[in-house]
Amino acid sequence: MAVGLVVVSHSRALADAAVELARQMLPGRELAIEVAAGTEDGGLGTDAAAISAAITAADSGDGVVVFMDLGSAVMSAETALEFLDDDVRDRVLLSPAALVEGLVGATVVAAGGASRDRVAAEALLGLAPKQAHLA
Repeated sequence: MAVGLVVVSHSRALADAAVELARQMLPGRELAIEVAAGTEDGGLGTDAAAISAAITAADSGDGVVVFMDLGSAVMSAETALEFLDDDVRDRVLLSPAALVEGLVGATVVAAGGASRDRVAAEALLGLAPKQAHLA
């Protein structure tokens, strides 16, 4: 089993593209990366129930790290936690990491079997190479 990842975005296209990019780091390997993005009718928005379902789908028992794009996605993710059973909620970490850079780094270490806390820590380092280069 491995830590699962969830991408919460206002835009389904944005979330799908971020996941596609992250999956490029996993040739021939599988990892649970779920998307909860956009509205049912294809518009922009987030849905706490969809986020809760994505967390449940990504959870193998080793934890889940959730990435969010904008402020109200954070609020929706926080609300989604209220829909989860206590044991699942305790395994979920809402990450303040940058969506794309954090997701890519987290994907690599999660696929390698890292713990939830290690996956979350790697996600936070996602901007470091860009910051160092542009400093």
